[in-house]
Amino acid sequence: MAPAQGGDAAAATTAAATTGGGGAAAPAPAGGLPPPAAATTAADGASSSPTFDLGGGEVLPVPADVAPLFRPLTLGPFRLSNRIVYAPLTRMRAQGFVPQPIMATYYGQRAVPGTLFISEATNISEEALGYMNSPGVFTREQTEAWRPVVAAVRGRGAVFFCQLWHCGRASHSDLQPGGAAPISSSTRRITSPEYTVFTQNGAQPYPSPRAATREDIARIVQQYAAAAKAAVHDAGFDGVEIHGANGYLIDQFIKDSINDRTDEYGGSIENRCRFCLEVVAAVAAAVGPERVGLRLSPFTSFLDAHDSTPYATHTYLLEKLNGLGLAYIHMVEPRIMGPLEVESHPESLAPFRRVYKGVFIAAGGFKADSGARALAQGEADLVAYGRWYLANPDLHRRFLTHAPLNKYHRDTFYSSGPEGYIDYPTLAQQREREAIAA
Repeated sequence: MAPAQGGDAAAATTAAATTGGGGAAAPAPAGGLPPPAAATTAADGASSSPTFDLGGGEVLPVPADVAPLFRPLTLGPFRLSNRIVYAPLTRMRAQGFVPQPIMATYYGQRAVPGTLFISEATNISEEALGYMNSPGVFTREQTEAWRPVVAAVRGRGAVFFCQLWHCGRASHSDLQPGGAAPISSSTRRITSPEYTVFTQNGAQPYPSPRAATREDIARIVQQYAAAAKAAVHDAGFDGVEIHGANGYLIDQFIKDSINDRTDEYGGSIENRCRFCLEVVAAVAAAVGPERVGLRLSPFTSFLDAHDSTPYATHTYLLEKLNGLGLAYIHMVEPRIMGPLEVESHPESLAPFRRVYKGVFIAAGGFKADSGARALAQGEADLVAYGRWYLANPDLHRRFLTHAPLNKYHRDTFYSSGPEGYIDYPTLAQQREREAIAA
């Protein structure tokens, strides 16, 4: 089974983020949102329609129906020109934990000035690995290999966060140092038959993990902090997102279908959230809270990760996070069940949106109309796009021009080559092909 990856409104007129050294979006002025760009003036003196700068001097009008997606936002020290987020998407194009040059092409194809990008899930240690060909950020070779990838995004004026990942029990001894059992909050293993782990020996059932000791927990917390420093200070990312969702290690502590501990890291909601909060505190201390986001999935049951009280559990967690000054919280819509999407779901992120006082990102199956509507109705501050952004490197342009979207191809999501990775056409490429064919 492949991995699941996945402020206030200002005037609709926007400007692309200005760029400072290294191409990163420049810090916004203190005191709130960046000012909207001045509207151009028509010959009769009336203001024109709002516009959006795609970069390279290309400016397009912003239709009213998608205008909420193209309003600016201050995100910690960063000035975003729009509310579209590139969601973290595992694509498995690394080799031996090391990012490859093709990844710079992929991310660079999709980068738009003033847009927040979140990298694919990135291992914080050798022990964190659960998927072959996923990148790491814990050695010098890895951080050096990330630098041209980061430069491809930041050089286009986008803001780039690295998602920090530990798979926990969603691994196998074939993938672990010394053939050890993977680590988790408990010894409960993933038992649903639809889930298998792929190793160099083929598809395998998930094994029983070992329960982390207090010493293990302290060590892993410091590994998160070290990985954050490496991502920001060595690889050049603007910030980091802690992956606390989708049944991976942090989620394995949060959710009571997995965590059966009887010590200070298990039992009560407060105890089950302790590991997550310790990781957040350590990472925030390492790189600054304004450069730290956290992804959570209260309702997702991917990899047998269920919680009997998702509202109570995650409300407590968000209340504790409120005072930390994080860049954002990123939550997965209940209609997303691992890699699948359901038509409707009785649960909602609305209670969490009301509890959390900072920037709130919603992810899960959005298109242009639904994303704009969620923003207009105050359901989120930013909307993350995954599969549709994957398949449409010029997603902003397509939203602005109401162009049809390329269909995505699941069978190439996790393959090893360029197919389904850097070969999705832009509108311009499609029209050129059509002209040649005619």
